[in-house]
Amino acid sequence: MRKKAFWIVLLCFAAFLYACKKDKVIEETVSTFLGFKKPANFPEPVYKLENNQVTEAGFLLGRSLFYEPRLSRNNTISCGSCHIQSSAFTQHGHDVSHGIDDRLGTRNSPPIMNLAWNKAFMWGGGIYDLDLQPIVPITTHEEMDENLNNVMEKLKTVSKYPTMFKAAFGTGEITTARFMKALSQFMLMCISANSKYDKVMRKEDGASFTADEQAGYELFKAKCSSCHSEPLFTDGSFRNNGLAPSTINDKGLYTATLIATDRYKFKVPSLRNLTYTAPYMHDGRFLTLNGVFDHYNAEVQATENLDPLLQKDGTLGIALSVDDRTKLTAFLKTLDDPDFITRKDLAEQ
Repeated sequence: MRKKAFWIVLLCFAAFLYACKKDKVIEETVSTFLGFKKPANFPEPVYKLENNQVTEAGFLLGRSLFYEPRLSRNNTISCGSCHIQSSAFTQHGHDVSHGIDDRLGTRNSPPIMNLAWNKAFMWGGGIYDLDLQPIVPITTHEEMDENLNNVMEKLKTVSKYPTMFKAAFGTGEITTARFMKALSQFMLMCISANSKYDKVMRKEDGASFTADEQAGYELFKAKCSSCHSEPLFTDGSFRNNGLAPSTINDKGLYTATLIATDRYKFKVPSLRNLTYTAPYMHDGRFLTLNGVFDHYNAEVQATENLDPLLQKDGTLGIALSVDDRTKLTAFLKTLDDPDFITRKDLAEQ
């Protein structure tokens, strides 16, 4: 009897220690969660944060949903399958996205970063609200091939979700609107703003460019900044950069607007984290940065709606010497943000 009582006391004590440890972990999580914070060298965000304030509970729910395979028809593909953190939330090594049943998409997975400053989403546009963006991959045949009603029903069967939805929104009710807002809260926190470039701009820790990086910066401002404007390194516009149409003849923005002047226009991507996000362009046709330089230097096509910036004085493209490429590459590497691709709070838990 005494032996039994001893084990009961021991188990109770162990449970007490576990509870204390769990509480400590929760307290530490709360104390380190800073919420959404605009980097000092960034403009004001476009996303209306007043309609969906980022909270710890909302962020944690969004993170769980981002890595949740039940968002796909056969419960195998999550958002994180095509947006991998170590690749700056792209699908590294694939020219186009690979979805459910290993179906091939038609476009390269764009990175998930600094979305609070985006006015439009997707390579070909059509989505202008971050809260609505996940509908496309969830319902697209080549990606998750599911519908939102099924997703909500599946989430209701998972014991953790009513508790997480209650923590984030006040009740355990699982709705599409709450689902979307939680995903947005996670994606809003995917901020990349701690590269060498950012530290130089903010004059942190005596950071400065090398001679090649500075020369590359000057070249960038002269040759690239009209479309890839600082500090986001995209102006968010849709442009035709003279790529030869692919075999599927993707017409870009035109597929969303049906406006003739939008044919072959694609969203200008950010140049941040290029080391991690290859291959490049909307269809991943260029495996290396040098391939991109080759395109702008000598391969720009006089396609319909070609951007005027790429056809000046009867000359197509942007002249780039070997020395230009070396210095531009040095500068572009200052836009890499190692902290972003290793942040533990953004990783699958």
